[in-house]
Amino acid sequence: MRIPQGLLCIFFVLMLNGMSAQVADDCLNAIPICNNTPVNGGTSGYGTDDFNNAPNSGCLEPTVTGFIESNSAWYRFRTGATGQLGFNISFDTSEDWDFALYRTSDCSALGDPIRCNFFDNGDEDAYMGVGEDPTGNTANLQYEDWIQVAPGEDYYLLINNFSNSNSGFSIQFSGQIFETNPNDALDCSIINNLLGAPIAACDNETITLDATTTNALAYTWYNDTGSGYQIIAGETAATLSVTTSAMYRVQVSMPAPPDIISDVQVAFSVAPVSHPVADEALCVENGTFDLEIKDAEALGPQDPATHLVSYHSSFSDANNGINPLPKLYTLSSGNETIYVRISSLENPRCYDATEQFNLQGVVTPELTFADEIFICENTTGELIGEMFPNAQYTYNWDSGETTPEITVTQPGNYTLTVTNTTAGLNCSASRTVSVTVSQPPVISEVLIDDLQTVNTVEIVNNVPGNFEYQLDTGPFQSSPVFTEVSPGMHTVTINDLNGCGTVTDNIIVVGFATFFTPNGDGSNDFWQIIGIETLREPVVQIFDRYGKLLTVMEEDYLGWDGTYNGAPVPSTDYWFKVSFLDDNNQRVEARYINNHFSLRR
Repeated sequence: MRIPQGLLCIFFVLMLNGMSAQVADDCLNAIPICNNTPVNGGTSGYGTDDFNNAPNSGCLEPTVTGFIESNSAWYRFRTGATGQLGFNISFDTSEDWDFALYRTSDCSALGDPIRCNFFDNGDEDAYMGVGEDPTGNTANLQYEDWIQVAPGEDYYLLINNFSNSNSGFSIQFSGQIFETNPNDALDCSIINNLLGAPIAACDNETITLDATTTNALAYTWYNDTGSGYQIIAGETAATLSVTTSAMYRVQVSMPAPPDIISDVQVAFSVAPVSHPVADEALCVENGTFDLEIKDAEALGPQDPATHLVSYHSSFSDANNGINPLPKLYTLSSGNETIYVRISSLENPRCYDATEQFNLQGVVTPELTFADEIFICENTTGELIGEMFPNAQYTYNWDSGETTPEITVTQPGNYTLTVTNTTAGLNCSASRTVSVTVSQPPVISEVLIDDLQTVNTVEIVNNVPGNFEYQLDTGPFQSSPVFTEVSPGMHTVTINDLNGCGTVTDNIIVVGFATFFTPNGDGSNDFWQIIGIETLREPVVQIFDRYGKLLTVMEEDYLGWDGTYNGAPVPSTDYWFKVSFLDDNNQRVEARYINNHFSLRR
């Protein structure tokens, strides 16, 4: 359970043993309540029909009685400050209760309620009201929005029992006005009583009842603990100090009758006691710490069903019951002090905030080194792991080494576990480095798409890896395909991005017709290579499918006319090779060019 942040819940209701609180079943007899009045009771039928047989009042509808009220209790209060107001009505979870709140000073003109609940308690919630469920249950349908109030506003509150059973209820007011105006959030002037309104107190404090009256002749004090009023011997002063729960009465003798007789109820709740709470240390990477696990330590033998434990970042907040920390508390590195407050659910004014504990967040190592590296086939070793170690941490590899980094020469997976040991706690993190051998590139083949004046070149590299490609002195690119390549000699380069080598080769790009038709019609009668003039002293050899050399063409040759020794050759496919002089005047054969073309007649 929690107290909503920024709110100060002022009082809760308790039932005195052997006593029952006054119940008013009619609006005209509504019980006045104010700032520190303990409100408790049950319901027992209803008197007059306050709604004059109306079919509804806001969300309220007739019950099995045929009227809106079945078992009702009426209360009235007047606000004494400006701000936010709410209340919590507590009851047995097996019972079904409703309420309606009216802003009015006249029972004959109630109007519609400004807040209303008629939900069936099928979820077996323990609270209904205005504001926020004190358990933190945001799904409780029996809660209405906070109300904004101003001084001097009168309200009537109807509480109706819709159940066959009636274990009673209690009311706890809450809201920001009790923080800004703790003594006059509700106006007590509506209670005409010499001794004031009923008082909720803690059993570790003394309450002074003051009956001082001008011209009084004598004071006689009584108390009733369940067996009727008895004179308190020896108490004849205008004030009486009390430390036990009871009904108290004073009789003030006046010079002329009648004497003044005034009663007041004083109810003491057991004051909670905070028990010592052990310090905690946790690894920060766990994210949150559930403060609720410390409740049992703080409460000791006290009943968790009747107490509220909250945790705060300062003693002031704990002492004032404000700004509770979320039970799932976000951890941060280092030490911080958590202050504990235990308050009575019966009366939140009864609390103890004397205990605290240290919460230490131990940093879990953050591992950011590379988890994937490549080594070359002929490597002498590569360093992996944490290059900037922390002297306070320990380092352990799954291969047995205990240094922050190790040298590897073989592929595989290597796992490093780093541990921060602080406050008897081991906070560890692990990271696996995948080591892969990167093979140097190989130009397996160069595919040249014979587009004649504009060519496409693809470099075939059958070695797996991470490579980039370059044509001549152009920029490197990730694709092995180059477009719009001019005829002639070019240099292609493959570079291993993992640093394991570069390979370079020269290629010849020429264009040629895929077929020709030497039929003497003047069109496509010769087969020739376009761009061969870019080579030094090029020679083209043409072969049939059996490797027989049919003709040799040189640079100034117009092309092949499809004959061998002057006789036409048959229509079929023919192959060719190209050679030329390199920079060393050596005749070399153009690699990657061993293509064929068709002769058609």
